[in-house]
Amino acid sequence: MVYATVEQVADGFRPLTADEEAVCQTLLEEAAVLIDAYNDQAALEAKQVVSCRVVRRALAVGSASVPMGATQGTMTAGPYSQSWTMSGGSTGELYIGRTEKKLLGVSDQIGCSNPLEVIA
Repeated sequence: MVYATVEQVADGFRPLTADEEAVCQTLLEEAAVLIDAYNDQAALEAKQVVSCRVVRRALAVGSASVPMGATQGTMTAGPYSQSWTMSGGSTGELYIGRTEKKLLGVSDQIGCSNPLEVIA
């Protein structure tokens, strides 16, 4: 099962080559598994948006000077230095970022318990 099509990924991104379309289809299938692991009850529209965003990040590897998903970066001309801080995963990896988690209805949750409290 997939939540988005290859055409939907390309529409908000860039035209894909025939080879990229095949890879995109496989990545969409993997993205669906990741999404369902977070929240299989999320709205279909949210799953579609998250699928597209996750796959676009993976497909963007090598096509831009700044990796998609980077939150910080440094670039120096001489003697050739470059470093990037990724928000949730590494370049080329399928990962669900903080915004996507919110779309799926899961986010950072803080909880606590009191070992001395008696629950009736």
